[in-house]
Amino acid sequence: MTDTITIIGSGNMARGIGTRAVAAGRAVQILSRDETAAAALATELGASVTSGAISLPFAGELAGDIVVLAVPYDSARELVTGLGAKLAGKTVIDITNPIDFATFDALTVAPGTSAAEELAELAAPGVNIVKAFNTTFAGPLAAGAVDGKPLDVFIAGESQAAKDAVALFVTDAALRPIDVGPLRRARELEGFQLLIMTLQVNPAHASFNWNTAVNVLV
Repeated sequence: MTDTITIIGSGNMARGIGTRAVAAGRAVQILSRDETAAAALATELGASVTSGAISLPFAGELAGDIVVLAVPYDSARELVTGLGAKLAGKTVIDITNPIDFATFDALTVAPGTSAAEELAELAAPGVNIVKAFNTTFAGPLAAGAVDGKPLDVFIAGESQAAKDAVALFVTDAALRPIDVGPLRRARELEGFQLLIMTLQVNPAHASFNWNTAVNVLV
């Protein structure tokens, strides 16, 4: 079991994943360019959570074997490039959705690739990029369920060991992991989430309001 989860970011998704990590019994390290925001989030999440500032180049320690990039896609690219070999041997969770947020009408990556695959190309040798949590919204994630049903977390990656580590974390967080295959499946996950996000901003579905969840019923 990975005892510590490092989360880079201090926004709503960092809060949601941090809440689940604490519920899973993990220690959590919150790193953010906004050290004050990181400290406030750590205080909110509880005694098992530490915080610190991150800037590039980064001279500090990434405490977790799992590192969650809870930042926008462009920032994730900068972090993967700038952290370089500091991420070697770690499982790096990419939660990003490369969406044109001005229009909610298109992805910003080229057809035939994905944010996750592009991050993998930028990563140093020995870094395991795993796509996960990109189809979950922050509010339901913090709650852990919608309408009494645990959230599904779709997982894609090349390393089975890395995916298994993420799946264990997801399970311990009282969510359901679903392994969807290799990292290229992130293309479908990101495209699908574009559709789900357009529903949240569509006035015809005003009641959704970023409080929906995607679940596979069996």
